Parts: sequence; structure tokens; C-alpha cells
Amino acid sequence: MSTVVAQSLHVFGLRSHVSNNVFFFDEQIIIFPSGNHCVKYNVDQKWQKFIPGSDKSQGMLALAISPNRRYLAVSETVQDKPVITIYELSAIPCRKRKILNSFDFPVQKFICMAFSPDSKYLLTQTSPPESNLVYWLWEKQKVMAIVRIDTQNNAVYQVSFNPQDNTQICITGNGMFKLLRFAEGTLKQTNFQRGEPQNYLAHTWVSDDKIIAGTDTGRLFLFESGDQRWETSIMVKEPTSETKNLGVIQESESLIEFPAVTSPVPSYEQVMNTSSHSQLSLPQVFAIAAYSKGFACSAGPGRVLLFEKMEDKEFYRESREIRIPVDPQSNDPSQSDKQDVLCMCFSPSEETLIASTSKSQLYSITMSLTEISKGEPAHFEYLMYPLHSASITGLDTCIRKPLIATCSVDRSVRLWNYESNSLELFKEYQEEAYTISLHPSGHYIVVGFADKLRIMNLLIDDIRSFKEYSVRGCKECSFSNGGHLFAAVNGNVIHIFSTTSLENISNLKGHTGKIRSVAWNTDDSKLISCGTDGAVYEWSLSTGKRETECVLKSCSYNCVTISPDGKIIFAVGSDQTLKEIADSSVIREMSAFDVTYTAIVISHSGRMMFVGTSVGTIRAMKYPLPLQKEFNEYQAHAGPVTKMSLTFDDQFLLSVAEDGCLFTWKVFDKDGRGIKREREVGFAEEVLVTKTDMEEKAQVMLELKTRVEELKMENEYQLRLKDMNYSEKIKELTDKFLQEMESLKTKNQVLKTEKEKQDALHRERMDDLLDKQSRELQDLECCNNQKLLLEYEKYQELQLKSQRMQEEYEKQLRDNDETKSQALEELTEFYEAKLQEKTTLLEEAQEDVRQQLREFEETKKQIEEDEDREIQDIKTKYEKKLRDEKESNLRLKGETGIMRKKFSSLQKEIEERTNDIELLKGEQVKLQGVIKSLEKDIMGLKREIQERDETIQDKEKRIYDLKKKNQELEKFKFVLDYKIKELKKQIEPRENEIKVMKEQIQEMEAELERFHKQNTQLELNITELWQKLRATDQEMRRERQKERDLEALVKRFKTDLHNCVAYIQEPRQLKEKVRALFEKYVQRADMVEIAGLNSDLQQEYARQREHLERNLATLKKKVVKESELHRTDYVRIMQENVSLIKEINELRRELKFTRSQVYDLEAALKLTKKLRPEVSETVSGEDLPSVPPTMRLNVQEETGRIIEMQRLEIQRLRDQIQEQEQVPGFHPLAGMQLPSLSREADLKAQTK
Repeated sequence: MSTVVAQSLHVFGLRSHVSNNVFFFDEQIIIFPSGNHCVKYNVDQKWQKFIPGSDKSQGMLALAISPNRRYLAVSETVQDKPVITIYELSAIPCRKRKILNSFDFPVQKFICMAFSPDSKYLLTQTSPPESNLVYWLWEKQKVMAIVRIDTQNNAVYQVSFNPQDNTQICITGNGMFKLLRFAEGTLKQTNFQRGEPQNYLAHTWVSDDKIIAGTDTGRLFLFESGDQRWETSIMVKEPTSETKNLGVIQESESLIEFPAVTSPVPSYEQVMNTSSHSQLSLPQVFAIAAYSKGFACSAGPGRVLLFEKMEDKEFYRESREIRIPVDPQSNDPSQSDKQDVLCMCFSPSEETLIASTSKSQLYSITMSLTEISKGEPAHFEYLMYPLHSASITGLDTCIRKPLIATCSVDRSVRLWNYESNSLELFKEYQEEAYTISLHPSGHYIVVGFADKLRIMNLLIDDIRSFKEYSVRGCKECSFSNGGHLFAAVNGNVIHIFSTTSLENISNLKGHTGKIRSVAWNTDDSKLISCGTDGAVYEWSLSTGKRETECVLKSCSYNCVTISPDGKIIFAVGSDQTLKEIADSSVIREMSAFDVTYTAIVISHSGRMMFVGTSVGTIRAMKYPLPLQKEFNEYQAHAGPVTKMSLTFDDQFLLSVAEDGCLFTWKVFDKDGRGIKREREVGFAEEVLVTKTDMEEKAQVMLELKTRVEELKMENEYQLRLKDMNYSEKIKELTDKFLQEMESLKTKNQVLKTEKEKQDALHRERMDDLLDKQSRELQDLECCNNQKLLLEYEKYQELQLKSQRMQEEYEKQLRDNDETKSQALEELTEFYEAKLQEKTTLLEEAQEDVRQQLREFEETKKQIEEDEDREIQDIKTKYEKKLRDEKESNLRLKGETGIMRKKFSSLQKEIEERTNDIELLKGEQVKLQGVIKSLEKDIMGLKREIQERDETIQDKEKRIYDLKKKNQELEKFKFVLDYKIKELKKQIEPRENEIKVMKEQIQEMEAELERFHKQNTQLELNITELWQKLRATDQEMRRERQKERDLEALVKRFKTDLHNCVAYIQEPRQLKEKVRALFEKYVQRADMVEIAGLNSDLQQEYARQREHLERNLATLKKKVVKESELHRTDYVRIMQENVSLIKEINELRRELKFTRSQVYDLEAALKLTKKLRPEVSETVSGEDLPSVPPTMRLNVQEETGRIIEMQRLEIQRLRDQIQEQEQVPGFHPLAGMQLPSLSREADLKAQTK
């Protein structure tokens, strides 16, 4: 083994696509996957400890921690085989407890896992197409039960144990929610899925029989013992005004495409791809975590909702909202909160909530803060610092500061401090960053973007560009060791620039393929490059030509470096070797042992070498290189290593990879030679600050100082006032307390006297109780003595009885022995006689057997002779048959060839038919979905028919009641006319009031519509002003930059002009210098300005046009939606109004009909009244006073009651009509008005 050792110190990164990727070990320590490690991170003390993955691992897929926090299960793929490793977390360092790698069932990978409540059992779920759920007794590596969960290749997202029961299991996935129970060595389903299947993304147990599950459509379900008890939908809230304005611009922009990862089935990308376009607007519940008060769930991009249990019900209500904050450093701030929360967990004390997102970020929030911020949503904070969310493409370090610079395809540039393990600076850009180089001083960086190469200043709080080069797609750049030059690669050309003059000094051309790596020698006199064309060139910077070259076209080189003495070049490439090149030839090749080296770096001492591989490991070896396989290999990344670097003092190794993680390693040599390079000067603490920033900060400081002085004055004044108030209060309180003390003293005296009285009473009672107890005790002793004597007598009697019984039993035993001996003698005699008979019979049988044997031998001889003859005959017969069979065999072979061809064609047809069947099955599934939806519609229509029947019955009852009322009205008709006239007088003024109020309502509606139009116009004006403001800000920055550039140009021109003045005595040289000045400043500047202006104008025009088109499209969509909504509401209200008017008209017809009947009856009654006086003369005087008065009284009472009822009914109908008219959006049909009752009464009077 090698004496060079690397020890992992810190990692910056998170693998977000590992299932269950963050959880608490204790209150301060969390565990999360990073690279090919699991990291234990102390949140308070900021240290990290590593749990490395298995050797030759291709990446972690899922994690699970046991409830007792002792064990960690890790699912990995090692050499295309699934492995589950269980670590003991309580051990220091963490050690492997068990490895599950031999399986009796088919499995590709394990995608999710869970420990049982007692941590003895482990539940694992395999990926489709097998989709097996395996129940392990993991300590003994024994499979207790296995069951296939799904046969339709649906994704399974989560498995879990009941927190109180080892035998109950819950599984959720696409279209499945299953509860299983382990019993008698099998797993059986205990629930039955009802209703439409949902895509359940996550679930959690909130009690021993209740589960909360979330779907991809933003719905939450509460299941109790497998049955649905509660359901709610998460509403998508409207974004704020700022994000709304930005949303118009960002509508057409696509999000960052993350690299493909070997993630399990429930990966973020797959869930997002499977969900349809219509569902993208719905919030997807990717994670749910339970705590004592309720649960937390993710609710779409950048949102987490807290639900608390209601006190009086078994349901939950939304209590708080937590959002991911907008990142000010981001190029597109609104995109920072458009990341889905994939995993959440609460600390053991439930004080902290941690969440991991789809962009590989870790956020945390203190739960007490959520309770403080009532009404407004709370905001997450970064747990550590913003991390890279995609492949890291560039890495560099400097000499004067402990800084690491990285860039990534997530369009960000970040600067890390490897001493404090923190993020120093961070900024996102519009384009992807491919390469980065850090100046040795630590003040500048060069970054290669997709469109340009930029040199930037590292300010105290910003990264600001000060020079841009039109080098498109620069994939490699590097500052020289002295910092005075830097090289940038453009395809197959290397451009050399000066750091001081910022000019292109030379271009190195010679490569035929893309250049993959460049390296400077120690004194910056040479540059080494390698590329995909298999060439390694050594360039001389003084001449700009190649000094040495080594071309091997079969190898595509990935990285190159040079020894400190500049004599040997080391190159690695696709041919799985490490090459030593000197004097244009390969002097040595070292095998990589079946892996591809992707990066190489050598120490400044020249004694250590490190290489990164395509499987993410790092190999440490000493130099000169060993002959055998002598190196230390370390598990590092979950993807190919892209870049490696060593710090200037050879103390730390830095590595980055496609998994988006940055590792820092402590490096040391066991031999201890050439590594301890003591720093003569400490790290620099200087930072760059612009003059404008300093002036602004000084101004702010002055303002703050004046503000502080004002506040001091105010505070002193307030303190004096408070002192005066408090002194007065103290006086009042002292007086009050003195009075209370005196009252308490008197109370104390009273209580003491009462206590003495109570003590005396207590003593007397105690004496009485003691006397009573002694008397009772004596009585009990007497009673017990008598009982004991009686029991003793009984005992003696029983003893005598037992002696007698024992004697009787002994006699019986003796008799039984005698009878037994007699019977035994008789039996022996009987069986001896039988035995003699059997022996005689046996001798006779033996003689018969001997006779039969002789006969058998004779028959055997005869049969053998006959058989020999028959065999000869059969042999001849079968030889003939064999010849015939051979002939038929040859014929059949020809036929089989033909049949094989037919079989292959039939197989092709079968495959085509199977494809057709699969398509038809897909169509069948779709049709079944349609059938289910139609069945639901039928059920709804049936319910509607039933409701309509019920309404019809109610209407019939009402008609029956109205008929009864009409009959009553016919009886008491003659009083109604008078009352109707009175009602008419009362109703007329109210109708006038109603008319006035209606006119007011119409005016107010018109005014409301006018206000709505004004608001929409103002919103549009605001958005336009915001856009103008942004444009002017950008233009102002551009103008400032131009002004600075022009000032610098003027300064350079002045210096050059000053130099020209020196040649004023020599006209020829003066003329040449002036001409050079003209060519340098006049022509080039004009061309640059014209080109710059044209390009800027075109860009601005295109941007404005795109912006206006997007605005127009969104406004059109809004108008169409709102018009459809208003039209449907208007039609519905019109229909309701028509039905109500119909009912009112029917009632009026009935009323008119009843009135006509009343009129007819009144006419008939008047005739009877005329006849009545004639009849009354014949009646006696006694009958006259008795009959009519009683009839009159009953009629008056009855009519009064009926009139009152009618009045109430009319009033109720009027109120209903007024309420309908006050509904917003209600307009009567074509100005239709109901005729008033007073008008009807007038018509009635006219007819009379």
C-alpha cells in the first residue's frame, strides 16, 4: 500500500435524489448523503464525520434510520448488484453491522426502506418490474416474508411500519394505498381500495391506526384502519405582486435541466414527467412529516403547510405556511422558491424542521418562529449555505487566501473558504459556467461562460465583471503561477492574455480536436495542453511554438499535469492508463485497472500524486510511481470526478464531480518527506471594495450615527420619565404591602387560636377511638377461641376416617395381586401349546419350498433356450426397422428446416400481435377510466332525479295545502275586500321606496364597474412603469460602465500621448507614433462602438418585443377566462329568475281565480240576505238572538286569522324577491316588474 494518505475533512453538497435523504441523529446532529458518503453534521459546532459507501459502489439509492437511532440502512448498487449495508451509528467510528447481498428472489435495486419500531426488522421495496416487498429479520439475514406489491409496473414511493406495531405495514405509490399485516410467515392485505385510484406520493402515521397520505394533485387523505375518514385539497395561493410581474417575463424560460442520476423509481424527475401538463399547476405533496400537534406537508414549489389537529374533532386544519425565501444573489430571484420539497424531518424535541429540495438545498426553521409570525407566512433559512445543484465543471484555488472557486452548469459561481468551511461569495448568471480560474492573489477570477469569457473582481460582497472577451464556449482556462498571464481555450485554439494589459498576447494553434486540459510549468515559461485528438503538446510562450509533442490517436486525453521540475508530463485519458511523457515520447505507462482516469494532480513537492476516476473514487500514490498496484483508493463521489486541485502548501486536496459535491481532504505522507511546507506569510485579509460602495457605506454610517445619538437622547428622556413613574409606584406598593402585612399578622393570631382549639378536640376524639378499639379487640379474641376449639374437634374426626379408608384399600390391593398371579399361569400354559403346533406347520412348509425350487430351476433352463431363439428373430426384425427409421429421419430433417423458417415468421407475427395487445390494453385502461367517470355521472344524475322527485312531492303537498286554504277563503270571502283595501294603502309607499332603492343599486353597480376598469388600467400602468424602471436601471449601469471604460481609455491615451511628446524633435518617429495612436484609438473604438450599439439596440428591441407579446398573451387568456365565468353565472341567475317569475305568476293566477270564486259566492250570498228578512218574520222571537250572533263571531275570528296568515305570506314573498334582486350580477329580464297587489285590488274594485 502507498504511504500517501488522504483523509476526508469536509464536503459541500447534497444528493437530493436519494430516497429519505435527511434525518436527525440527535438534537444537534443530522445525517444526509453527499457524494458516495453519508455525512453526520453537527449543526451547532459545524463539524462533519463521514460514513463511506461500499467499495465499487455506483451510488446510494435510499436511506433509513432505526427508531432508536442506533442503526442506519443504506441501499446501494455495487457492480450492477443491489446491496443493503446496515451501519451501527453508536460506534465511533461507525462500523458495518450487517451486509445483505445474497437474495433468493429477482431484484434490480431497492428503492425505499423502513425499520420496525423495535429496530429488529427491516422492510425493503424493490423496483419494477419485480416490485417485491421484503420483510427481513436483518440481524440473522433472514427473509421472514416476501410479497409482490404490483403487477402493472406502477411506481412505489414509500413503505413504512406502524410506529406501535411490528406487524402492520403501509405502502403508497401510483394508484395504490395498501395496508398489510405480517402473520404466520406471510404478508396479507387488510384494506380494500375504494373510489378512484390516486397517485399517492407520500404518507405518514399520525397515530397507531391513522395515516395521512398526499397525492400529486394536492389532495390530503386521512385513513383510519384503511378507511377514508377525511379529505382536503391544498389551494394554490396567488403570488405576490413582485413575483407576478416577474412571472410574465419568465413564462417562456425553461428551468435548469439536471443531469441524469441513478436514482430509484420515486425520483423527482420521473414524478414530474408522469404528471400531465394540466396537473403541473396543482401542488404536489412530495413529503409529509408528523409531529405531536399534527403534521407538515409540502404544498407545491417552495411551500410547506403545517396542519394542527382540531380539539373537538378528529380532523386537521391548516395552521401555518412556511415558504422558501427568494434568493437575492440569484440571477432570477423568483426561481429560487420554485423548488419542490422532497424530504422533511423534525428534531427529536420538535424544535426544528429540516427540509431538502429538488435543487439539492437544505433548509431549516425553528418551530417557535412559526408561532410568532401569525397571519403572514414564515420563511425557511439555509441550514448551512447555498449548495451546487448540478454538475461542477470548474475548480481552482489561490495562494494568498484560503479560497476555493467553483462553477457549475447550474449557472452559478461560488467561492468557499476551506479553513472556516463556509461559503464566502455566491452569484448566479444567465448562462452556464464551464470553467473557472482563481488569481494567485485571490482578488480576481476568470470564468468561461457559454457566450463569453469574463474577468471579474471579487469584492467584499459581490462578484463584478470588469472585462469581457468574445470567446464562446470556453471549456478550460487557467491563470499562470505568477498571475501575470492567463490561458483560455476556444475549441482547438489556446488564447494567451495578459492580466495587466488585458490584451491577447498570442494564440497557440495545433490541436485538431477539442482541448480538454492545460497546465503551466513552475516558472510560467511553458504551457502543456492535451485534447481529444490524442495529442499532448508543450508550448514555449516566448516563441508561441511547440517545443515537444506526443500524439497517440487511439487515446482521448482527459487531464494533464507537469512535475515541479518541469521535465516530466503526466497525462490520463480514455485508454485506462497513466502516462509519463518526456522528450516527446511516453517513457512509462501505468495501468488504471479497469477504470478511466478523469483528473490528475501532483503535489508541489513532487512526492505525491492523486488521480480521480470515472467511478468517483480518488487514488493516492507516491512518486516515483510504483510498479505494482500500490495506491490507496478512497470512496469520494457518486459520479465521474471532473476536477482536482492541491493547495499551495500541499496540505489539502480538493475534488469535484458530476454529482455536484466538493470534497476537501487532509493530505499527509507517512514517510513525512517533502510535505511540511511552513507558510512564511499568513493568509491575506485584504478585500476589494469599490469607491462608490465605500462612499455609500460612509454616508449610511453617518446617518446611523446621527440616528443613534437621537435615539440615545430619546432613551435618556424616556428613562427619566420611567424612573419617576417607578419611584411613585414603589411608594404606593410599600404602603400597600405594610397594610397587608399587618392584616396578615392579625389573621395569623386568629388562626393560631383556632388551631389550639382543633388540637384539643382531636385529642379527645383519639382517646375515645382507642377505648373503643380495645373493647372490640377483646370481643374478637373470645369469638376466635371458640371457633378454634370447634375446628380442632372436626380435624380429629376426619383423621380417624382417613385411617379406616387406608386399611380398606390395602386389603383390596392384596386380593388383586392373588387373582393376577393365577391368570398369568393359565395364559402361559395356553400359549406354549399353540407354539408347538406352529413349529410342526413350519417344518412342513420348508419341505414344500425345497420341492418348488427344484421345479423352478428346470423351468428356468427351458425358458432361457426359448428366449435365445426369440432374441435372434427380434434382432433381425429391428435392424430392418432401424434402416427404415434412418431414411425417414433424413426426410424429417428437411421438413424441420422448413418448419423452423415458418416458426421464426410466426414468432415475428406473435411479437407484433403482443405489441397490438399491449396497445389495446392501454386503450382498454383509458376506456375503463371513461366508463368509471360515466358511471359516476349516472349516479349523480340518479341522485338528481331522486331530489327532483322529492321536490315534486313537496310541490304537490304545497298545492294540496293551497287548495285547502282556497276552500277556507271561499267560506270567509265577504271580509277580504275591506282588508285588501287597507293593505293597498300600506303597500303603496313601500313600493315607491323599493323603486328608489333599485335605482340606487343600479347606480352603485355602474360605479363599481367603473372602479374595476380604473383598477385594471392602473395595474397595467404599474407593470409598464416597473419594466421601464428596470430598463432604465440597466441602461444606467451600462452607461456607467461605458463612462469608466472611456475614462480608462482617456488615461491610456494621455500616457501614450505623453510618450509621443518625447519624440517631438524626431519628425519621422513622431509621425509613426501618431499614426499608431490613430489606429489604436480612433478606428478601433469607432468600430467597437458601432457594433456594440447595433447589437445592444437589437437585443433591447427583441427583449421589449418578447415582453409585450407575453403580456398580450396573458391578458387575452385572462379576458377569455373571466368572460366565460361571467357568462355562466349570468345564465344560471337568469334561469333561476325565470323559474321564480313562473311560480309567482302561477300563484297570482290561483289568487285571481279564488277572488273570482269569492265574488261569485258574495253575489250568491247577497241574494240569500234579501230572502232572509221574509223568513225571519216566521221565526219566533227566541230564535233570533241565539243563532246569527254566534255564527258572526266565529266567522270574524276565522277571517281575522286567515287575513293575518295571508299578510305574512305576502311579506315573505316580497322579502325573497328583494334578496334575489340584491344578488350581485342579478338583472331582471328586460326590465320586467311584478304587478303590485294594490293594482290588483283596484281591478277587483272596478269589477265589483
